[in-house]
Amino acid sequence: MKKIATAVFILISIAIGATFIYSAYTKTLPIQSFEYTIVDVTHMPWFFATLLARVLVGFEAALGVSIALHLFGRKKWVLKTALALLLVFSIYLVYLWITQGNNVNCGCFGDQIWMSPSASLLKNAVLILLLLLLIRFHKGLAFKWSWLAETLIFIGLLATVFIYFPVLFEKQAWLGKDHYKLDLSALYAPGKKDAPAIDLNSGKHIIGFFSLGCPHCRKAALKMHIMKEEDPSLPFYMVIVGNDKNFKPFFDETKATNIPYTRLEEEPFKEIVAKRSNGEVIIAIPQIDWVDNGWVEAQPNYIIFSQDEVEKWLKKSSAN
Repeated sequence: MKKIATAVFILISIAIGATFIYSAYTKTLPIQSFEYTIVDVTHMPWFFATLLARVLVGFEAALGVSIALHLFGRKKWVLKTALALLLVFSIYLVYLWITQGNNVNCGCFGDQIWMSPSASLLKNAVLILLLLLLIRFHKGLAFKWSWLAETLIFIGLLATVFIYFPVLFEKQAWLGKDHYKLDLSALYAPGKKDAPAIDLNSGKHIIGFFSLGCPHCRKAALKMHIMKEEDPSLPFYMVIVGNDKNFKPFFDETKATNIPYTRLEEEPFKEIVAKRSNGEVIIAIPQIDWVDNGWVEAQPNYIIFSQDEVEKWLKKSSAN
């Protein structure tokens, strides 16, 4: 009977560890989504959210590996830390359920597995119960240098996350002398019912060109939505293209209903975003244009798209 109990606890340890490892892994697909969630929930500065995302991923992975290997630490601190982390996540899930309802993805397994707050709370309850059983009844491995193995696991995995997903310190890339006039005439075509209510050729605007079915476009739009929530004065606008079937999923995922938008057919959309190089036409989306009186001054990719840089740019006098 004792051997059976030991075998069951070994399987429980491996299962809990694998769950933590998989949870950490899915938060990196892509890690920017996890960063956006942290900013959206905590409203902390983007740079600190970038650091925290990597620390949490590395820490969660290290807990998982340690538990799977039965390295529970002195007084089982690894298990107790995992328990505390689950309790913190559960408080977040309750908050999410209250503020946004149960029909949202909690992000516990990133974008890989859609899970509602209630389902994730149930999952956490099971993990908490299993951890309590391990704390009470299972010793784990203990040897002379076990503390060193635990330390190396945590330091190694934290370092690995920062190596594979480095924090980007790239500055805004300005087009300089290559800046060009943006032709937005298609947005104001006669009879167009959803023509912009503002003149995008006058003043400063940040215009995102997104395809409804493009996953990177959705990440860019989500980031714009969060920035807009942080600072409602930001002059964001979206030009979107794509099938009607992707319209609702796009806004369900990005929550970007706080940003005005115009829809375009595929051909006029391509004409605006197309770039010509050595005789070839190149279309790359998402495209985020910083427009000053109709002239495009910068086109950052959505990963380094920075709210601080936007706010600094808006304070500068127009050069055109």
